[in-house]
Order: sequence, then C-alpha cells, then structure tokens
Amino acid sequence: MTYLPKHFEVADLAACQALAQAHPLATWVMPHDGELLVNHIPWLLDMERGEHGTLVGHVARANPVWQVVGEAIGVAVFQGSEAYISPNWYPSKQAHGKAVPTWNYEVVHAHGVARMFEDRERLRALVAALTARHEAHQAQPWQLSDAPADYIELMLDAIVGIEIPVTRWVGKRKASQNRPRADREGVAQGLRARAWPLDTAMAALVEPEPRRD
Repeated sequence: MTYLPKHFEVADLAACQALAQAHPLATWVMPHDGELLVNHIPWLLDMERGEHGTLVGHVARANPVWQVVGEAIGVAVFQGSEAYISPNWYPSKQAHGKAVPTWNYEVVHAHGVARMFEDRERLRALVAALTARHEAHQAQPWQLSDAPADYIELMLDAIVGIEIPVTRWVGKRKASQNRPRADREGVAQGLRARAWPLDTAMAALVEPEPRRD
C-alpha cells in the first residue's frame, strides 16, 4: 500500500509511463521467503506488450533473484524530481509562522509478477536496445559491434533477462499542490534561486499556471 492523498495522485497512465521512461533506473522490490529482495535495475518499457506495458531488463546470473521470480507481485519504484522545501519560501510563513519544512518528489510504482528469460537472441536484442537508448547522446555512440564478438558472448552468458508485465501503475507527485498559490510561487522562486541538482525540474512542477484573468 502507498499513502496517497488524492491531491498528490497521478492517475494518468501516460504520465506514469513517461516518468518511468525518463528515469529508467528503478528500485525493484520483491517478497521472498519472509524477506524483501531489493535490486536496482534500468528498465526498458515496451508499450506494445500488455494492457499497461511490460518492463524489460536483466540481472547478473550470479544474482539469485532470477531463480525466484514468478512467486509474488513485486514493485518497481521509479524516482523522478525531488527537492527539500524550506518554509522560509512561503509568504504565508511571514504572515503567521505556521509552516514547517517538507520534501517534494514525484514517483511511480509499477506492480506486476516478474518472469525470467534466457533466450540468447532476446538477451542480445535487449542489450542492444538498452545500449542504443543510453548511448544516443554520445558523440560516438558505443555499439555491441565495438567489442570482440567472443567477449559479448561471455557477457551474455553472465546475465538473465527479467520482464514484468505491469498490472498496475501508481503515480504520486508531491509538488506543493496543497499550498496557496502565493506559497507555490515562493517555492518555485526559492528552488530556482538555490539551484541544487533537480531544483529546476521541481520548480517547473511546483509553479502554478499563469492567471487567465
């Protein structure tokens, strides 16, 4: 279960999927034998497979998690923008002092039962797709063909594919929606002035729409 006040809920499926694609490294949590198995995996989201899409990634063959997939529903947690929010940024704090620090963030939880695959051509295609996506912004993108073929074969031997047909997406965006407009404007200004990593992205989420009157 996720604590999810209605004003922080992201109900739009496309928005949830977009965050997962923009921040592909997820914390994957799966119950097993009374414990929680926790892994950090970059996923590809295949929008064409399943009603809610399918996450596809891989783990090291030495990682025992692949031997117990299929037992229970797990969750992959994708973390988007996040930032500490100072109460000093709220104009309302100056008026009455009733304000405390908080943390803004956006996350998406993808629920589903994982399954493994070892088909060599599927693994090769997965690695090629991951590489193409994350090398796309390099001046000279690395490709599988850049490494010796026998070395690539050894690397493929060392991994196991994992896929999660997503059964449910849960999105949460805590971006000062519960604050008055003036406070939201103050938070956006404070974030842009502080300019820590991710502050600009959070400021864009916090800032209210321009007035239309």
